Amino acid sequence: MKVDYIALSIPIFFILIAIELAYNFYKKFNFYRFNDSIANLSQGIGQQITGLFMKTALFFGYKYIFEHWRWLDLSDNIWVWIILFIAVDFFYYWFHRMSHQINALWAAHIVHHQSEEYNLTVALRQSWFQGWFSWVFYLPLAIVGFSPLMFLTLSSFNTLYQFWIHTRAIKSMGILEYILNTPAHHRVHHGSNPKYIDKNHAGTLIIWDRMFGTFQQEEEEVYYGITTPLASWNPVWANVHYWVELYNTAKNSDSFLDKIRVFIKPPGWYPEKLGGFKYAPEIDVSTYQKFDTQANVGMIFYVTVQFLVALGAGSALLFLYPKMTFITILVTATFVIFTLLSCGALLERKKWLRYFEYFRLAASISMLILFKDLAFFNTLLIAVITLQSISLIWFYFLQNTIIYVKEKLAV
Repeated sequence: MKVDYIALSIPIFFILIAIELAYNFYKKFNFYRFNDSIANLSQGIGQQITGLFMKTALFFGYKYIFEHWRWLDLSDNIWVWIILFIAVDFFYYWFHRMSHQINALWAAHIVHHQSEEYNLTVALRQSWFQGWFSWVFYLPLAIVGFSPLMFLTLSSFNTLYQFWIHTRAIKSMGILEYILNTPAHHRVHHGSNPKYIDKNHAGTLIIWDRMFGTFQQEEEEVYYGITTPLASWNPVWANVHYWVELYNTAKNSDSFLDKIRVFIKPPGWYPEKLGGFKYAPEIDVSTYQKFDTQANVGMIFYVTVQFLVALGAGSALLFLYPKMTFITILVTATFVIFTLLSCGALLERKKWLRYFEYFRLAASISMLILFKDLAFFNTLLIAVITLQSISLIWFYFLQNTIIYVKEKLAV
């Protein structure tokens, strides 16, 4: 039986985020911003939801190669587990490194680097499309003869390990810094400072970066994010914006070879006609400013409710999808993505959102008919619709009425 260790770990993720958030408030560190955290968590939910449509196929791709083309029949003992652990980490390093050095791969991986903060919510900021290619890097393990379940277990561990290193609360870890990937090493990896770019690609073991020349010690302050900030809380745009940029660059390139090079060259590469290679600029501390938007209490309340709606519906989908039809899965996934899109648009104060919210509420009600055979899902939907309705009334009607009355009284 294939176990989704990442999905099972979601409650632990949120507990640890809550602990770090409490510590952040206690120490007054300002490591968290509401809008940035919602955007990060939205990417994580979206990644799990979109992954439902491909993870099974990709797992069976590894399984097919193992069953038909493997070289060895490896026994299930401690030494095989240790070798596979090291091998998974080794291939992760090369997958991760190539994701920073090939534009077409960076277009997916860039999502994880867009946040200008660094906290545990950033660990959950994952690309919705990276899984389409990352599995290819591990196929040599199937050919050698490592079983799919062993591979799935250790690759999940490799991913889970990297959650806790997305923190600024832990500084140096002493001698462990020479062997393991630690928060200090991974903070460097997320830096947009030129000296930090494309460094420390490790998963669990930092030894690969030390061996292959990509290690960088944390020295001056790290400025997080990408060299050209996303400047948006839109989760869909976050996943496609670099593809759009690559497409426009290719379209404006003259030769066919340059159009191909746009996708296989490193980030920053442009044809000579478009100015040639563009290096990452140094950080100007005097003018540096993070992308930010303001939200009042009513906005924060409404976004929080809608995010909880997406989280609840998404979590239910992750655990109930084996009992659901494809069309039910598709409609629910679309609803979750639309709700996450709504959260981003609210934080950016998009004018079209009012009509979109009415549509989303109507869609929720229509889903009751579709899910009439799933008692639990119907109960969840009734709760979702109630939450949406109350918060919608508050945000668009009651809050505006209060503001109107206050303005009249002031006059």
